[in-house]
Amino acid sequence: MRMKIKDIVNRDLVNLQNCESEPIHIPGSIQPHGFLLALRLSDLHIDFCSENCVDYIGLTHTALLGKSFAAVFGEEEHSRLSGYLLPLERDASTPHVLTYNGIRYNTLIHKSDASYILDLEPYPGGNLTLPELYSQTRRFVSYLERSVTLQDLCGIIADETRAITGYDRVMIYRFDKEYNGEVFAESKRDDLESFLGLHYPHTDIPVQARQLYMRNLMRIIVDVSYKPVPLYTIDDKPGKNLDLSDSVLRSVSPIHIEYLRNIGVGATLTISLIYNKRLWGLIACHHYSPKDLPHFTRLAAQLQGHFLTSQINVREVAEAFDASQLISKHLESLTQRISEVSSGNFEGLINEHLLKITNSDGAVFLSEGVIHPIGQVPPEKEIRKLLKWLASKQEEGFYASSKLNRDYPGADKIRENASGILFYPLGNAEQDCLVWFRPEVRKTVSWAGDPNKAIVKNEKGLSPRKSFELWKEITKYQSEDWGEVELNAAAKFAHALQRQLYLLYLAKEENKYRLLSEKLQKANSELENINWISNHDLKEPIRKIQVFASKILEEEAGGLSEFTLSSIQRMNDSAKRMHVLLADLMTYSHLRDTSEAFTTVNLNEVIDKVRKELKDEISEHNASFEVAGLPQIKGVPFQLRQLFLNLIQNALKFSKEKVPAVISISFEVSQDQDPVPGLVPGQPYYKISLNDNGVGFNNEYAGSIFNVFKRLHSAKKYKGTGIGLAICKKIMENHSGAIVARGEVNMGTTFYLYFPEIIDSEARHAGNR
Repeated sequence: MRMKIKDIVNRDLVNLQNCESEPIHIPGSIQPHGFLLALRLSDLHIDFCSENCVDYIGLTHTALLGKSFAAVFGEEEHSRLSGYLLPLERDASTPHVLTYNGIRYNTLIHKSDASYILDLEPYPGGNLTLPELYSQTRRFVSYLERSVTLQDLCGIIADETRAITGYDRVMIYRFDKEYNGEVFAESKRDDLESFLGLHYPHTDIPVQARQLYMRNLMRIIVDVSYKPVPLYTIDDKPGKNLDLSDSVLRSVSPIHIEYLRNIGVGATLTISLIYNKRLWGLIACHHYSPKDLPHFTRLAAQLQGHFLTSQINVREVAEAFDASQLISKHLESLTQRISEVSSGNFEGLINEHLLKITNSDGAVFLSEGVIHPIGQVPPEKEIRKLLKWLASKQEEGFYASSKLNRDYPGADKIRENASGILFYPLGNAEQDCLVWFRPEVRKTVSWAGDPNKAIVKNEKGLSPRKSFELWKEITKYQSEDWGEVELNAAAKFAHALQRQLYLLYLAKEENKYRLLSEKLQKANSELENINWISNHDLKEPIRKIQVFASKILEEEAGGLSEFTLSSIQRMNDSAKRMHVLLADLMTYSHLRDTSEAFTTVNLNEVIDKVRKELKDEISEHNASFEVAGLPQIKGVPFQLRQLFLNLIQNALKFSKEKVPAVISISFEVSQDQDPVPGLVPGQPYYKISLNDNGVGFNNEYAGSIFNVFKRLHSAKKYKGTGIGLAICKKIMENHSGAIVARGEVNMGTTFYLYFPEIIDSEARHAGNR
């Protein structure tokens, strides 16, 4: 059965409208200055080959596909190839040499998916001998001595690369952050127009092309006018293709070919310059007629690129170091003054050093909303608008831009002083922050053609421009870029200043709390005086009112009218209530957190003492008690006595008429799921429940009954001051606990008391009975 063969040429129509997604790694074709074979990894059978195999070795693609390498080239060549493929790490600079019919071919080999790809080119007559390599290495050393700046070094590399390769023009092409290119250095024939300093838009080298430059560091086009040679394969599975990303013969994008034709180039060699895992630039070699290079000459040119990339870091660091030395002096001088800053006094910081650490023309230090400016800054009204916008944008903790108009709507109004800004918040961005300003810097940028017309429309759709006449653009609305050294200096100063401001804030707060404490102590002293007056000076006249009213009622009752007797009796009752009220107020005011008086208290004993104290009232209401074994807790004995005294009195007072009062007190260890205000979530508490069968109350008032003077029932029917439950709440707070009330009208009331649990299990149950 005859096998079916197909070509894998990518025939999709490509123009600049869709070139960003052009699959340039799988063109399905190669350049004709060599031929290509792809061997299966498993058995070294030919799975792909180029149509022009017949031009080099006299065998058509149909005769080659499906054959083993040994069957075509012989066992000796098969053995030599297998030996070359065997090492895990081969020297890629030394190609395999294939000999067929007495002709030698340089053979560059790499893996691609399930294939070995062999790029075969006729073996060149010349070679780069060891003495020449040695001389080239020695010249690298001389470059270091001859060059001062990175641009000087690039110029030397361009000259040397042109001398090695013989191309008409060699350019060192450098990218900016957006991948717009600039001809940074150039070496050329004297009769050619200079491209030095020209800029090219990022559209000239699309994303996927840059990705291939990162992967395959050298690419050659021998003849821009070449006719692509199709690749063929056996049609044994759908979508079968071959990734040529690392192939030196890979056919290039037709868009790029059209671009090169438009600028009159006949052949190119491109060497990638990689720095910090980013495409820093290219060594772009142009020739104005077809030109091929022997393999080792290409490697010599590539070695120039390797040397240059090794020096990019050294040169940029050296240049940055010189700048950083000066900035560091200003930063040191400025940071030394930070410790001298006092609240509201920042004069030591508002000086030229603040500008010099970022090489700015103006700066603003905002402290507690007050603007402290220096140098050229926008009007205060515009600064505050800018700060409000910055406060909403500070996701990364700072903001830096040399083109503020790209982000900020109001940038046009302040561009003269603030086309570029550097911002660091020191807390609330609208209250405390640092902002440095740079003015608009207008520059003339020389483009190789209008960058706005880098794409033109014709019968093919969108294509690269044909006009490369000098086009000058004046850049507006932007400042000089912020350098890494400047950004670091600003960050260090901002962080140091922020720490000092926090210390000032803490000192201010400490002083504020000290003054408040003094006021509180003074108020407490005054309250103590009022309490003493209440306890002594007020009680005395009330006692006299009671004594004289009682005497009149006992001794003079017969001679007085009924109205007079009633009035004196009411006066006596009011005096008694006033006496009780003063006593309760004194009790409430004396309830402080007396943690030094805490001791282990047996609640069963507390209940026994309260019952004995209320013996008469218990008998009067025919009350009965149901008391479960209660725990021991840490507390203040007299406060706990007051607590249960108030609660049991409350239960007796609000019992139903002619119904015996029943009071039950129980205990459990609780970690309630429902949050109780004042308690620590998850911490175990003793939960004491005190329940009665009295008149109860509407549960919507459960939170307010603990307020001072809060009463839910008639004062005439139920005597009291309205302070008792407030005292209970205060006692529970003193014991790091809480009290909660639940009631239902005519069904009784339950009070829940929460005390922190004593962890010792023996102590917990020691008081149970």
